[in-house]
Amino acid sequence: MFTGLVEEKGILKEKIPTGEGFQFEISAQKVMDDLSIGSSIAVNGCCLTVVKRTDSTFSVDTIEETLNKTNLGTLKQGDKVNLERPLKTDARLGGHFVLGHIDTTGRIEDIKELSNSHWMTISFPEKFKHLLIYVGSIAIDGVSMTVAELKDNTFSVGIIPHTWKETIFSDKEIGDTVNLEFDVLGKYVERIMNNKLADD
Repeated sequence: MFTGLVEEKGILKEKIPTGEGFQFEISAQKVMDDLSIGSSIAVNGCCLTVVKRTDSTFSVDTIEETLNKTNLGTLKQGDKVNLERPLKTDARLGGHFVLGHIDTTGRIEDIKELSNSHWMTISFPEKFKHLLIYVGSIAIDGVSMTVAELKDNTFSVGIIPHTWKETIFSDKEIGDTVNLEFDVLGKYVERIMNNKLADD
């Protein structure tokens, strides 16, 4: 489980085809402190397993299912990625509960620079609209964000300078895809309500 608070930006050093997937070698610094083979790590919000490591890099495997649901397959050598290690039991929960299980991808439709922030608008498949609420939580490329505006199949978020600088948001352009994970608490509420209606 993660919080959606990105620890650092890593760099994709190698992208090696492995059947229908890829093995990514990613260079990092901060997250390497207690990373070992078998550890979980969120890469652009997607929970992956470390299969190799050196002093300054770690490797993860991606399979076809992961590539179909995320933007990881579009990554190129030299691209930056958001990295977060799993939540420790004694840590403060500063973002929201993020599982690292990507629901779908969205498309950046607009980026506006405001006086002291950025405003990003993202489109998404309309079938997921019921999982979004105004001022609710969503993870975008693994970053815990608050929905500031919600329309038919788009939502917008306001990005403070610190988040803009410390994540890959500052590298994004209109037309780029982003990984979306909707709030798990909302999913459970929906399941409970659907089961209740089915029983009535």
